[in-house]
Amino acid sequence: MKITFLGTGTSQGVPVISCHCDVCLSSNKKDKRLRSSILIEVDNKRIIIDTGPDFRYQMLREDVQTLDAVLFTHEHKDHIAGLDDIRAFNHKQRKAIPIYANERVLEAIKREFYYAFIEPHYPGVPELHLHKISNEEFVVLGDISIVPIEVMHFKLPVNGFRIGGFTYITDMKTISEEERKKVEGSEILVLNALQKDQHISHLNLQEAIDFAEKINAGKTFFTHISHKLGRHEEVSKLLPPTISLAYDGLTIYK
Repeated sequence: MKITFLGTGTSQGVPVISCHCDVCLSSNKKDKRLRSSILIEVDNKRIIIDTGPDFRYQMLREDVQTLDAVLFTHEHKDHIAGLDDIRAFNHKQRKAIPIYANERVLEAIKREFYYAFIEPHYPGVPELHLHKISNEEFVVLGDISIVPIEVMHFKLPVNGFRIGGFTYITDMKTISEEERKKVEGSEILVLNALQKDQHISHLNLQEAIDFAEKINAGKTFFTHISHKLGRHEEVSKLLPPTISLAYDGLTIYK
């Protein structure tokens, strides 16, 4: 399995428009963060989790030539806004792209991209094959098993996903004990760590470290990072050996 971090930033990205803080002015490429999304390549199939506003650029930057499925964590704009650009894959592959999300998220997609679902179809609209998931394990692309992990983003349920020993969780503030057990035994864990101060709907740095140490994955990477967390190099020095900050373009293998 190959995992590429397409984006590791929070909803505003880094740098933030009109901000002149040290992080936003940093010349380090690892401090430049597009909205959070990952590409998973397994058995010659490509799965993306979330298509944020930077989706088009992320696909061009990583030279992604084909796409087999998209999973959505939740319906906030920084996670779905780029879905229209999936039509490039529709055109090249001459087929609809399977979309997997819970019922609430699918309804949001149908509302936000209503023109893709109107009959008769306008030429060139995104072609989406919607699949409703629950909180139970499901299979995509014939033989890839995925376990949804429900976490709470303030009062909004959000899905993380586990594929084998790899677990991806973003926009989490709390998690039930039952759902936490689904994360146990992960070899690689990706987890949100927004900033150093407390936040109402996201883990802060210390909370993310505490959760990661409780799970005790072989390696943990933090994502969904804001400019308030600090510079990549400085924050990295504060982390335990098994925890690292992810950065845009980082590729890991499992």
